[in-house]
Parts: sequence; structure tokens; C-alpha cells
Amino acid sequence: MITILGPTACGKTALAAQLAYDLGAEIISADSRQVYRGMDIGTGKDLDDYVVKGRKIPYHLIDIAEPGTKYNLFCYQQDFMEALADITGRGVQPILCGGTGLYIEAVVKGYALSTVPQNPDLRQELQGESLPELTQRLVELKQKNGSVMHNTTDVDSCQRAIRAIEIETYNLEHAAERREMAPIDSLLIGLDIPREERRRKITARLRQRLAEGMVDEIRALLDRGIPAEDIIYYGLEYKYVTEYAIGRLSYDEMFRQLEIAIHQFAKRQMTWFRGMERRGLHIHWIDATLPMEEKINAIKQQL
Repeated sequence: MITILGPTACGKTALAAQLAYDLGAEIISADSRQVYRGMDIGTGKDLDDYVVKGRKIPYHLIDIAEPGTKYNLFCYQQDFMEALADITGRGVQPILCGGTGLYIEAVVKGYALSTVPQNPDLRQELQGESLPELTQRLVELKQKNGSVMHNTTDVDSCQRAIRAIEIETYNLEHAAERREMAPIDSLLIGLDIPREERRRKITARLRQRLAEGMVDEIRALLDRGIPAEDIIYYGLEYKYVTEYAIGRLSYDEMFRQLEIAIHQFAKRQMTWFRGMERRGLHIHWIDATLPMEEKINAIKQQL
């Protein structure tokens, strides 16, 4: 398998699609929010990127869950293995592409995961705690468990933090039955983009997404009856734009806070990828600002 990873706004999808065009490959998404239908602009699906020279590049694990539901890593592992078996069973080259480092590491290294039920008593106990308080609880639980399963990339709202605490608490208290999964041999390609260029592209892309109707997209979800707090659960664009749509933030406050949050998110993504390297995965880094042809050639040389 080939894996293409990197921070938000570095051009992963366009590179993966071009490589898939050249190799006759298919793409498996590794994005924790692009699984949701109707959440297109805010998650940056960039579906136009999957059309290269008039040819549609097949992709998997996009638009497979309903908004408002809580898709998780356990679900992703199962869906990933089904997609991988389908692709390789037809003799086709798979390319894993995305920025959710936890999802990538879980499938490449073959994490053994357990199903974790909801804990109503724990959830009641945690209600009312602030995100910093919940994050501190999570840090302490991770230290006890020796866990790398959650970091702040994936707990940028109270609901997500509570679920992460629920999982870590369960794993601390139970010798859970785990689903074994073999590691996958993969060439890992990372797109490295200079910090200032990354910041410039993030801000430009945010303005573009707002101009393309991101606010209307989120209002449409609210109009479908999806509770605001369930949309806020998804974090980043869905958190701040929803708070604007329901009147908690002004437009300028929304833009400013969201811009800062996305910059912080990209930094945390890079921290996760560096952690993957410390945990034994070798990532071949390529300059994201190189022309497309040079990036493709660099990957083919590694192959």
C-alpha cells in the first residue's frame, strides 16, 4: 500500500489522485469527518480533485455515515479492511490518503481495538467540566494506560473529550476482548510544507470555503433537525460556524477563532506524524511546494 499523509491544506488529495491516475490505483480516505454525507465543504472533500484528465479516480470511505452519528476508530478499521480487501482482491493498487494520523497509524500498525460501551454514570459525572479540565483527565488516563490512542487532534470539543475519557477508562478497568489486526506493509509519504506557506493556504482556503457556502451547508444540517451540539461535536469548521449560525458568535469572531483553531490543528497533526516516526514508522517527507510532476517522480523513485 502507498500512504500519503500531511497537515491540512498541503495538497494531499490532489497528489494522491494524480498518483492514482498514473498507477491505475484507487484511494482510501483517512479522514475522520469526510465519512459523513452532506458535510462536504467543511470537511474539505474536494471531490473535483478526484477527476484527473477527465477520468474519475475511485475513492472509498467518503460519504458512508449519516451526520449526527458518532463514527469512530473501531468502525474505521472495519470499513478500511473491507475496502482494502475489495481493492486488492481486484488486483488494484491501494493508496491511503488523509490527515487523521490516528486512523492511519491504527491501520498501518494494526492496533488491536475493543468495542467500548457508553458509560452513563461517567458521562453524568463529566458534564459541566470545561474542555481544559477534560483534557487534563484524559492526559492522566493515557499515562496510566500507556496509551497513544487519543490526543488533542481528536478532542477539540467537550463531547469528543468525554468519549475519549470513556474509552480510556474502560480500557483501564477491563481486560477487554480485542480484535486482532495484522500490520500492513505501506510506503509512507509525508507532504512537508513550510509553516508560513501552510498558514497562508489555510487562511485562503477558509475564505474560499465560506464563499462557497459553508455557512449554508451547516444551516442545512440544522434545518434537517440535527441538534447544534451534535454538529459542534465534529469540531473545527462545524464547531465555530454552527456557533455563528445559532447566534453565539458574530461573523468576525467566528472567522478569527476558526482561523486560529485550524492553524493549531495543523500544528497538532504534524506533532502526531512526528510521534508516528518515534513509534517506529518511517515517513518519506516530500516538499509540498514542488511541482506535481516532481512529487510524483519522487514517490515513484521510492516505489
